[in-house]
Amino acid sequence: MMEARTRIDLSALITAVADTIAAHADELTALDQAIGDGDHGLNMKRGFEAVRAEAASLAEKPLPDAIKAIGTKLVMTVGGASGPLFGTLFMALGKEISPEPSRADFAAALGKANDAVAARGKSQIGQKTMLDVLYPVHAAVAAGKSLREIEAAADEAAEATKPMKAIRGRASFLGERSIGHVDAGARSTALIVRAITETLEPA
Repeated sequence: MMEARTRIDLSALITAVADTIAAHADELTALDQAIGDGDHGLNMKRGFEAVRAEAASLAEKPLPDAIKAIGTKLVMTVGGASGPLFGTLFMALGKEISPEPSRADFAAALGKANDAVAARGKSQIGQKTMLDVLYPVHAAVAAGKSLREIEAAADEAAEATKPMKAIRGRASFLGERSIGHVDAGARSTALIVRAITETLEPA
């Protein structure tokens, strides 16, 4: 989500994501109560608050190491199915990204990170999961879309999970009853994207 090679204010990004997840924790919980365990909002808030607590030290690390450390912290603190999945996203992204990434670098790294999440969750796009936001976001980044367009793509992709039938995750046990609800993981992913885009390019 960056045009040229540049240093990223990681502390500001962490703060923005943690604030956004905290502000929407009740919404995420309500979404998860409809078709999941009902703990997604609380779990995500706890995880990103733990990351926020280490923002200063994380910001001092090279970007790849910092992102991998974020992933590790999320695995340790989020819990449930979301911890390993969001943790995998960040750990794989950190493994693939360069210290001062260009847009092309970021797009390539995100693509590989998305595939790592898919492998970890034994899932794919169209199954009512966070992947239904991650892959459209990757496509928008790779296509050179603006930050606002990437944000819109994430929001639209999350909303598009509403008519889907869940194939993976706890919601899949509901079968047809999972239709008509936005996936909580997709929504939280879109919120993270929004927090990042708005921080990189304030309105």
